Order: sequence, then C-alpha cells, then structure tokens
Amino acid sequence: MSAIIIKDHIVHYEVLGRGRPVLFLHGWVGSWRYWVPAMQGASQRYRAYALDLWGFGDSDKHPEHYTLAAQIHLLAAFLEEMGIGKVALIGHGLGAVVGLFFALQYPLAVDRMAMIAMPSTVEAIHPRLQSEPPERLASWLLTPTLSTETARKEAPKTDPAAITTSLAEIRAADLLAEVLRVEAPCLLVHGRNDPLIGLPAEETLARLPANMHQIVFEKSGHFPMLDEPSKFNRLMSDFLLLESGVSPKQLQLKEEWKRRVR
Repeated sequence: MSAIIIKDHIVHYEVLGRGRPVLFLHGWVGSWRYWVPAMQGASQRYRAYALDLWGFGDSDKHPEHYTLAAQIHLLAAFLEEMGIGKVALIGHGLGAVVGLFFALQYPLAVDRMAMIAMPSTVEAIHPRLQSEPPERLASWLLTPTLSTETARKEAPKTDPAAITTSLAEIRAADLLAEVLRVEAPCLLVHGRNDPLIGLPAEETLARLPANMHQIVFEKSGHFPMLDEPSKFNRLMSDFLLLESGVSPKQLQLKEEWKRRVR
C-alpha cells in the first residue's frame, strides 16, 4: 500500500506502469480497487494512478475534508506530490464530479478527461444514494460476481458523510452548465441500465460542444468498467491514444469505419 501525507492526513494511492500519467478517480460506492482491471490495461502504455478520496477506502476520514473544494485540493496536492504537470483524468460518479471541477479550476493541468456516470442534473441522481448506507448501495448496484467482489468489500469503508456532503454541494450547482465550460477533450460514458445515474436527455446531448462526445454501454449498469471490462478498456485505450486536443468524436467515426469494412 502506498500513501502520502496531505493536510497532515493519510491519502492512499496505487500506481502501475510507465509512461504518460493517467489518474483514475472512484465514485460514491467503493474505492480505488475497482479500477484495477482498467489500470492494468492502461499500464501497458501509461503510468496509471488511482487514489482514495477523503472519506473513502484507506484514506483518512475527517468531515471537514469532504467538501468538493477539499477533494479538489486533494487532487491538486497529489499531482504536485507526484510531480505530474499534466494528466488524463478518468472519473466515475463522484470522481467525475471532482474531476470536472478540478478541470475548471486547473485547465492547464488536464490533457483530457473521461467522465463515467456523470450526472447531468441533480434530478438524474437516484435518492437512494443519500438515504442508504454504502454497503446496501453496493448490494443494489453491483451484481455478486468475482469481478465486483473488491468493490463490494470496499464499500463499507466509506464514511456516509462523504457521500451526503458532496450531494449537498451538487444540489447547489448547475452541473450541465459546468460540464459545457470544460475546454479539454471530454468523453462521456454511461451505462444504459444504470439505476443510480439517469442518462442525459436528448436535448442535453444536442448541446454538447465539439470537444465532447457520449458513448453508451448498452449492457452496463453503474459500473461499465466492471460490467463490460474488455469494451471499456478498448475504449479508454483509443481515447488515450488520441493526439492531445483531438475531440473524442473521432472515436465514433473510427467505430463506424470499422463496421463498414468488416
């Protein structure tokens, strides 16, 4: 287990591989551990990092650190500690929200960003996220399989206050307006059968700027990286291989071309 000290408290992280940095940010249910298959895939070309946000996994749990501002500071301090000047961010749920606001605050530090299960509105978030303990949320969202075992085991480590604090702040934000402000290339990924985060409306998708693109995993729920890991890893590989500044809309063109020539 690797750890650093930020604000006099422990932040747990893990790292695999060598190359350009990629940072994985977990969601409201689980910890860094469910990113292991994706990290292993990315580590063949990149240096893949994953950390536990304040209140989750093996990072320290102090309620004053559960605000979005504190989680953003954690991310900034972590990158500084690791000597990372520019990074690709892959965030899920809460990690997507933290990555979003980090990218807005530190635009020069983000080369590109993938936001998985990113809510477009507060109404898109199921109320069970606030009302049920982490272990019950894990049972609801994760089918009991070998691939989801680590996420289910890590969920009880979560301080429920870390979830409710983030949700209280999200309610005061216009998430869609904030997403549309991001200048870096952004890939939005949703599971068609996600019971926690509803899919963006068609009119929302029509407003996405040229630097953004959405892909829906038809057989996935809230955890596409666990429900369809091979497809998810291929998509992340293609996304990371794009030249800096290139829109992920190119990924859709590539998929269509592949279908035509088969």
